[in-house]
Formats: sequence, C-alpha cells, structure tokens
Amino acid sequence: MTMDQKWTKRYEAFAEHQAARGIDLQSVKKSILAHHIETPSWGYADSGTRFGTFSQAGAARTAQQKLADAAMVHRLTGVCPSVALHIPWDKVDDYAALSQYAASLGVTLGAINPNLFQETEYKMGSLCNPSEKVRAKALEHCYECVEIMQKTHSKNLSLWLADGTDYPGQDNIRERKHRLEECLGAIYDRIPNGSRMLVEYKMFEPSFYTTDIPDWGVSYSLCKKLGEKAEVLIDLGHHAQGTNIEFIVAYLLDEGKLGGFHFNNRKYADDDLTVGCINPYEVFLIYRELVDGWTDPRLNPDVAFMLDQSHIMKPKIEAMLQSVIFLQETYAKALLVHAGRLKEAQLAGDTIAAEEELKAGYDADVKPLLAMIRIENGIDPEPIAAFRKSGYMEKIIKERSK
Repeated sequence: MTMDQKWTKRYEAFAEHQAARGIDLQSVKKSILAHHIETPSWGYADSGTRFGTFSQAGAARTAQQKLADAAMVHRLTGVCPSVALHIPWDKVDDYAALSQYAASLGVTLGAINPNLFQETEYKMGSLCNPSEKVRAKALEHCYECVEIMQKTHSKNLSLWLADGTDYPGQDNIRERKHRLEECLGAIYDRIPNGSRMLVEYKMFEPSFYTTDIPDWGVSYSLCKKLGEKAEVLIDLGHHAQGTNIEFIVAYLLDEGKLGGFHFNNRKYADDDLTVGCINPYEVFLIYRELVDGWTDPRLNPDVAFMLDQSHIMKPKIEAMLQSVIFLQETYAKALLVHAGRLKEAQLAGDTIAAEEELKAGYDADVKPLLAMIRIENGIDPEPIAAFRKSGYMEKIIKERSK
C-alpha cells in the first residue's frame, strides 16, 4: 500500500463519519485551502533570549535566504504564500528586486514591521519618548516603512512598541498618551488607501511599571480614534495569565477592528513558543469564534494570520512547518463543529450539549482530511517527513557555512 493509498483509506472512513454528522466536507476543504498563514522572516534566522543569541547550522542570514526558507515551507504546505519583513533586519537597497526574487520562489512580501525597540535612543520610548528629537527619529523610521510597503505592495504595517516606564514618576502617563496619539496619527495619515496599520499590544516587557499600549482596550481605543485603516493585532503571548483571548477575538471581530494575529504560545509570559504546544484548546476556541463570526455578512473577514515565534531549541524550518500544520488542523476542527446543533443547544440553554458539540469538532482526528487536501493539490501528505527527505537542510548548511 502506497502512502497515498494509506491516507485515502483513512480519509474515506473519516468522510463517512462526518457525512453522518451532517458536515459538508467539500466546503471545509475549500476553507482550509483558502486559509493563508504568513511566516515571519525573523523565524528563519538565529535568535535567542536576553542572555544571548544561539546559532543554528544553516540559519538564514540575509533577506534572500529567509525568503528561500519561507518558500520551502510554502511548497510543503501550500498555504504560506507571503513572508513578513522586519526593518532594518531585512533592509535591502532594491525592494523591487527583492519582490521579484520572492516571486521567482513562489511567494510574496507581506507585512512590514518597524523596529522601534532596538536603538539606544529608545530607552525611554520611541513614539512616547519625552524627547521630541527621538520621537522624530521614530517617526522617520515608520515613514520609511510605509514607503517600503508601497515598494513591496504590502497591505499591512504591523506596529509594536516597547514603550513604557520602569518606575513611578519616571514620566507623565497622560503626556505619553498624547505623544502616542499624535505620532500614530502622523503615521496613519501616510498609510495608503486599501492598506492597514495593525496596532499590537503587550501587557508588559521590556518595561515593568507602565506599558503605553498594554491591552486590547487601549489598542482598540487608539484604532477607533485613528480611523478605518487602523485595526488591532492580537499576539497570543501578550496577555495576563488566564485572559480569555477568544472573548477579545469575538468582541473585536464584531466591532470590525480585528486586524490580525501573531500566533505563538506561552507558559509564563511572552515566551514565543511554537503555537499550540502549551494550550491547543485555546487556539481551537479562537478559531471557533472566527468561524462563527465569518458567517455574519456584516463582519469583515479580512484577518491577517501571521506567525511570530522565536525558534531557539527547535530547528527553524521544521518548527515553522509544525506551527502551520497545527493551525491548519485546528482550523479544520473548528470547521467540523456543526453550527446548527451548537446554536440550537445555546438557544435552549443546554450547556452540556453545546460543549459536547464543540468537543466533537475538537476531538476529531483531522490528519486524514489534511493529508487528502495535500494529495489532491499535488503536495506530500506528510510535510515534515517530506522536508527531512528533501535534502534541503543539508544543502543550506553546506551553502551557508561558507
């Protein structure tokens, strides 16, 4: 029995069971194929902790090498057609040439991420800094990133600030708010029509007393004031322990202000672990809110799905594959919840039946479904195994060790 035959047999049993539950698998397949996940350039490069950087053999060093690795992930999954860039980490002289190189690999350039945390001048903040000179420097960098967006045809400026204070009395909190609103307004005015500014938030770190955009409420308030081109970006690692992220998703989606996700996982704080490795059920519940919200014709389904993970212990490309596969599987599980039965149980106040319907989706073994989708689209049904057999890792280790 060939691998394709093995997965086909498993899929037939799976399809029979889902048909009995009243699930339209053709619709599910179509949704999964259309679910694009952007991978981050920095996820293919060496990374580390505040204590140091840990090198991996073959890790990408240039923007071109990062794109090549991302293209490999896309070839093996079929759902990662774009790559987020971080400026100045991915700065090049010719962005048209970089875009052409990406296209030759079968991918495009995605969200542009300004760096507002690495310069020494930003110790007291970037856009919130009490120094007008420092704020001007931060603004110029953001303007540069907007120009790069236009050169690369990117639709998203992904903005995260490390701004905050460490000690009581260090700065005036309300004045920092005013500086932030003024600077964000100046950046927003340069965002082209048809593009977006995604405003990320984070509870704490690197500052420990106050953070200038600490939660989704502040981000939402800022985006509401800025206008329709500003939306909230949710990073799964940027919340207090126990935060109900799926509630935030539902609320922002209903308000038309959910711009996108940075997917990762955490155990304690912003750990940047592989998505799903700690709390997979949370990700399932997030996807369930999205699936439910997308059935409402009033709501904007244009949500950017991006990975933002620091692969230190795991091999870079395999960790990225693992994350993409997990998100595909979790989305599939959310699609397998029978919406009609769930709604019926909710309206009847039948808590047990409602939860059991959720679990029917979550407990489903969707590996045969994903394998069949890949086979039908000319992709190896087992992406990680295919990568290990490809020789790509040995090739780049040899090339990049020179």
